[in-house]
Amino acid sequence: PNASSGMGVADHSKIAFVELQRKKVHRYVIFKIDEKKKEVVVEKTGGPAESYEDFTASLPENDCRYAVYDFDFVTSENCQKSKIFFIAWSPSTSRIRAKMLYATSKDRFRRELDGIHYEIQATDPTEMDLEVIRERAN
Repeated sequence: PNASSGMGVADHSKIAFVELQRKKVHRYVIFKIDEKKKEVVVEKTGGPAESYEDFTASLPENDCRYAVYDFDFVTSENCQKSKIFFIAWSPSTSRIRAKMLYATSKDRFRRELDGIHYEIQATDPTEMDLEVIRERAN
């Protein structure tokens, strides 16, 4: 573990990401930091049929999370594409300690997930609106 943050990454967190990326079994994965275990664990996964609204509704209003979302879209050339977004959710109402913990652990966690296309930092829902995702992906 890295001395600056000390947060490890649970094996099941890496496995869930690979399942989303390669096997398409998840539409999204929400991760939380387990302070007792000192590692990033999976809090929730959403099936392929779940919508972006289902995903955003699963994020806590007053606490930080990391999430990956597999965004499917059709390009202007009519190609079906998929981009993986890493979302660092840090609402302004969450505790300072949580914000600091998630901020200091983010880069290390993100490095463990190979194949992220875009990263979004959001402190309120408008910053990770579906339109924002769509613009970034195109």
